[in-house]
Amino acid sequence: MPTVDVVDLQKRKVGSVELQDHLFGVKPVPHVVHAAVVMQQACERQGTASTLRRGEVSGSGKKPWKQKHTGRARAGSIRSPIWRHGGSVFGPKPRGYGYSMPKQQYRSALQSALSARAAEGALTVVKELALGQPKTKLLAAALAQLGLTAKTLIVADESADNVERAARNMPNVKVVTPEKLNVYDVLRYDAMLTAERTLSRIQELWS
Repeated sequence: MPTVDVVDLQKRKVGSVELQDHLFGVKPVPHVVHAAVVMQQACERQGTASTLRRGEVSGSGKKPWKQKHTGRARAGSIRSPIWRHGGSVFGPKPRGYGYSMPKQQYRSALQSALSARAAEGALTVVKELALGQPKTKLLAAALAQLGLTAKTLIVADESADNVERAARNMPNVKVVTPEKLNVYDVLRYDAMLTAERTLSRIQELWS
């Protein structure tokens, strides 16, 4: 099994922890990871674009002029799609873009993403992840002390409320619970930080 050092918030090694092979030691499967990311992005689309059909645009339903003997092309409605200000034919309507993929396939994608992060050395495990106060400067100082100056994904349980509140003003930091850990966030952030206790929960949930 691969192992990773456990450090304190001053980056002093205080132990080590074993990572489960089938979660942090698998060979990444790129096409499954790609499919998971595309699915997540599709699910996040708002789908609120909307156009008006010919029955929805404003205007009279009266025939503009008689059918014959005017010298003009025949017309039945000023709301015709070929007229200026007419209705749209194939324009978008509100819709949902989301879809799902098999749970086991998504689990495989997350395992691939976590294994890639572990192989890169981008996983940092601390003994205890807690702040005395929900202050952004305290969290920023702790991350700097750990050498996490790039975009960082923090995986913390719900008891770490101060950490979650402190991260709200930090655009390059996101806090998620183990239950909401996902492929897109693991790939989008350059580093991953979690506590030893939370790591056990991650391995329990996603193995």
